[in-house]
Amino acid sequence: MEKPIRVLVAKPGLDGHDRGAKVIARALRDAGMEVIYTGLRQTPEQIVAAAIQEDVEVVAVSILSGAHATLLPKIRDLLNEEGAQDMLFVAGGVIPDEDITFLKEKGIAAVFTPGTATTEVVSFIQENVKK
Repeated sequence: MEKPIRVLVAKPGLDGHDRGAKVIARALRDAGMEVIYTGLRQTPEQIVAAAIQEDVEVVAVSILSGAHATLLPKIRDLLNEEGAQDMLFVAGGVIPDEDITFLKEKGIAAVFTPGTATTEVVSFIQENVKK
């Protein structure tokens, strides 16, 4: 039996709304993935420490606060510094279309905006995790 994909779902910064993160976490679990949810108001350092400790293949960050251009590159940089550049890093939330190219250039593999089907997120992760 193949080992399930391990995903860390995180909410960075001061954002206190986690309904979307919980919906994604449930969809990933329903697809057979192992999900670790960090809870609200995590720092980039806490997210990276949890990802390393939990030995996940995917870091999935939900962000609605408008701090995506600062926090997401910081998380990617910290993952790289910890030797975890092979972890797939995806983000979702209220992120303007004009910021998506910048985030991808900074190492975020995919950005899912409101209205994205959960099946699209699941498929992207399944297709892009290096096993």
